[in-house]
Amino acid sequence: MKTDSNFKAQLAKKAALVEAFLASCLNRFDRPAYPDAGFQNASPETPGIPAGLKEAMNYSLLAGGKRIRPVLCISAARLFGLDAAAALPFAAGIECIHSYSLIHDDLPAMDDDDYRRGRLSNHKKFGEAAAILAGDALLTDAFVFMSGVADTGMIAPQNVLKALTSVALAAGSAGMAGGQFLDMQYTAEPDISLEQLAYMQAAKTGAMLAASCHSGALLAGAGEDAASAINAYGRFLGEAFQIVDDILDETGTTEELGKPAGSDAKQGKVTYPSRLGLEKSRDLARAAGTRALAALDKVAASRSFSAEAETELAFLREFVSYLLQRSS
Repeated sequence: MKTDSNFKAQLAKKAALVEAFLASCLNRFDRPAYPDAGFQNASPETPGIPAGLKEAMNYSLLAGGKRIRPVLCISAARLFGLDAAAALPFAAGIECIHSYSLIHDDLPAMDDDDYRRGRLSNHKKFGEAAAILAGDALLTDAFVFMSGVADTGMIAPQNVLKALTSVALAAGSAGMAGGQFLDMQYTAEPDISLEQLAYMQAAKTGAMLAASCHSGALLAGAGEDAASAINAYGRFLGEAFQIVDDILDETGTTEELGKPAGSDAKQGKVTYPSRLGLEKSRDLARAAGTRALAALDKVAASRSFSAEAETELAFLREFVSYLLQRSS
């Protein structure tokens, strides 16, 4: 099914909103802006972030990309009645976490990739030490943006805490970090089961996509059943996303992907295409998309929605087709 043109316009609008925030977000860490952080005696001319570190952080943070995770967070928040502007700093924090993960994934000790989004990986541009610290800083600073939404008075502090917990769990040892560990552990291992593969991918990729949806709903004060259903939508969306990603690594070109094509096979990565072939992998991706839509139907059935919220429901439905059909 062809992706709707109205969906593409909405996606571009939301991504541009995120892009505009990210463009200057690290300037907020200039020392005069945080006098309570121990910087009272710093001169106004002294930046809070060392110039070289800031350059390395922005190099990856502003390198483009689809901004899928923050867009999902904003859409889930709007679905339950929270204005996009109120959720934006939290959503941007999620993108900071994603950018950190890409920097670290590319390191020689991890996936050892020289290119990301069509240009040199962070460590190839700035060196390994700077890349590690840029990732560390983006991960940590993300929580300043996310927790800061409580200061606006537009979101209840308890909702912010719930959303923070959701993201922290998804990014941490039982989520993305744990999944990346398993990905490395499973590399070149011939006896990894499909169940192990599914668990690894759910942690490595699915957890943060699910948390992007879940946290947006929690910020808006969604009820337990609705929040659980939107979380399931994100989880199945993540499953489809990762399977398509693995397929594209085999079928796409380096120019399309912005990174070396075929790197999974070269490194001996355990993927669905390596275990089941391309066609069965495509079937699994479509099945995951169907489950995502079923979870979204549960969200729709959980309450009555405004016209604006119905627009977000339609957008999230189209998001499934968009991910299944992507070529990069």
